[in-house]
Amino acid sequence: MYRFFGTVISLLLIAGGINSAFAGEKFITIGTAGELGVYYPAGGAICRLVKRGIKEHGIRCFVEPTSGSVYNLKGLANRELDLAIAQTDWIYHAYKGTRDFADNGPDPKLRSVFSLHTEAFTVLARADANIKKLSDLKGKRIGIGDDGSGMRATAEEFIEAEGWNKGSFAEMLELKPAEQGKALCAGKVDAVLFTSGHPNGGMQEITHKCATHLISVEGAEINELIKHNPYYLHVTLPGGMYPGSPHSINTFGVKATLMTSSKVDDEIIYQVVKAVFDNLDNFKTLHPVFSALDKSHMVTEGLIAPLHPGAIRYYREVGLIK
Repeated sequence: MYRFFGTVISLLLIAGGINSAFAGEKFITIGTAGELGVYYPAGGAICRLVKRGIKEHGIRCFVEPTSGSVYNLKGLANRELDLAIAQTDWIYHAYKGTRDFADNGPDPKLRSVFSLHTEAFTVLARADANIKKLSDLKGKRIGIGDDGSGMRATAEEFIEAEGWNKGSFAEMLELKPAEQGKALCAGKVDAVLFTSGHPNGGMQEITHKCATHLISVEGAEINELIKHNPYYLHVTLPGGMYPGSPHSINTFGVKATLMTSSKVDDEIIYQVVKAVFDNLDNFKTLHPVFSALDKSHMVTEGLIAPLHPGAIRYYREVGLIK
């Protein structure tokens, strides 16, 4: 929608139909995810910082809610999006042309900008569903993410790693992030599987509405999954973040990373990075999951694809890379 708006404005300017403040300005769109998750406010925070310098660089930044990582990465490849936030596992598959991206083939133009927070694969079960450990999920009704989302794809990879399939469960419902909590509390599913940064506002709401608890995601199969996939890492969620889960639990996770394409102008990416890194202390206050962000880690961790030249230019200027 925003790209269409920018295109219309550009055509009008070329035709001499209007003379306005839009002349000479650039329009960029950041693909995020559902509005209740972390990606959407992250994209909004980036755009707000970019807009502060619009008089100097002329970049107008817009946020587009999407179904998530897989959609976003395909959107970068076909130029529907200029930047996008995605999980490192699906960045890897997009860059290599595997899994959900096998039909499209590798995307050699995919570029990293900077990494954000760690995202944990999360299993949240109803307290009355008699699910105490991973193996108890078999034969239960589970909710997974909607088609095109990174969390859906990661849930499917987890299920495969455990040696399960759709038939291992009484029911497997495809649910958008906003629907998962409602389905769990309404008793339509016994557990939901998703990937997210923590603490998570949506989970805070769910766990205060109905009795639930987190399930540890660990064991030989998970260790093998992490061992053979460079984009996964061990994650521990501390106890006490949510009602019903007083003890820490182990799981696996990925990094959320801001991505772009080599087709996007170097100056645009430079200005986006500068807007965030020059104001990182402010950015870190915009959501609890950003509080632990560190500049040196943001330019080295979770970067599956090469850095964009515009990002490299800024990082060299400030001494973050050589």
